[in-house]
Amino acid sequence: MAETRKIKRALVSVFHKDGLDAIIKKLHAEGVELLSTGGTQSFIEGLGIPCQKVEDVTTYPSILGGRVKTLHPKVFGGILGRRELEGDREQMAQYEIPEIDLVIVDLYPFEQTVASGASAEDIIEKIDIGGISLIRAAAKNFRDVIIVPSKAEYAPLAELLEKNGAQSEIEDRRWFATQAFGVSSHYDTAIHGWFAATK
Repeated sequence: MAETRKIKRALVSVFHKDGLDAIIKKLHAEGVELLSTGGTQSFIEGLGIPCQKVEDVTTYPSILGGRVKTLHPKVFGGILGRRELEGDREQMAQYEIPEIDLVIVDLYPFEQTVASGASAEDIIEKIDIGGISLIRAAAKNFRDVIIVPSKAEYAPLAELLEKNGAQSEIEDRRWFATQAFGVSSHYDTAIHGWFAATK
């Protein structure tokens, strides 16, 4: 049986912004609240669209040279909270955790950085932590959340929004989750391969 979910709030934090503008404009037109960080927030506001800072939700700034931005219970609670469980809903209300229904994120370009001949220090800094965690959390809670894990899924998301507006069915969310675990698996395999080959 189809389980329809409305997209009310989206977290957008991406490295690749090409092709994202039409999606952002469509989400805004559908009344979806946008939440973002750093460069992506500036990109969204540059489109003339309001966007809330993640820092305003977490009350923490981006710290440790940008290594920690989204890693916070108010972000991950908003993604992982199970909408059908009264206990989860009560805790989200208690700790003022906003529901996040759509996550659009991609990962630092680890493989491209390795291929460029960069130093080990630069390569290690391209091991994504927040992004991969957001992908796994949203994919795990696909019953409630759509995860867009790379720019390859921008077009399918745009098609979904055009067809259904700001809502999705369980089959849609499961498809995106499947892509997401493929992205995370490939990424971790690439990192493992680099470590295994580096002495």
